[in-house]
Amino acid sequence: MTRVLVLYYSSYGHVRTLAEAEAEGARSVPGVRVDLRRVPETVPAEVRDAAGYVADATPEARVEELPDYDAIIIGTPTRFGNMAAQVKQFLDQAGGLWARNALVGKVGAVFTSTGSQHGGHEAAVLSTHVPLLHFGMLVAGMPYTFADQMRMDRIVGGSPYGAGTVAGGDGSRRPDETDLAGARFHGRHVAELAARLHADQSATADMEVV
Repeated sequence: MTRVLVLYYSSYGHVRTLAEAEAEGARSVPGVRVDLRRVPETVPAEVRDAAGYVADATPEARVEELPDYDAIIIGTPTRFGNMAAQVKQFLDQAGGLWARNALVGKVGAVFTSTGSQHGGHEAAVLSTHVPLLHFGMLVAGMPYTFADQMRMDRIVGGSPYGAGTVAGGDGSRRPDETDLAGARFHGRHVAELAARLHADQSATADMEVV
């Protein structure tokens, strides 16, 4: 069984909606089990309430569980062209995993939501790729075989670096069908890669036993 974790942080629900689509895409691959988990919140409740954050009952992730997965897909809002502080804090707790090479060879991927088309959409994904590479993970993007990322007739989230959506300055724009299709494609793509690697590793282990 190939295991995929869709790990996300979401303030207003945009990234959570994409995360659900990523998980749907990953689950479409036979033999793949998908868990949906959120990064623990660090913003005080009174601040969240005042800012209109969307409540989220998704179970929280734990750093020590990351090695249990063959692929980890991270979703983060864009914060000035970078990942959200909550995601950074979570990854910063994984030094022990890095020290023992616990994530080496696993597939990693990133998706995002940003306020505008030029608000750091691609930079946030690329900057989140950096710690994945430090962990020794194999980074997967969103290939141009998802051709709708190139359409010009509407606002489109996502890029060859990962799936995404554009929320608009006031956050009123929700992920549309193109964005969700991209996220499903991305999740399926990552799961297929992880399943192939898992199968190859299992076959190699069997040969070593023989």
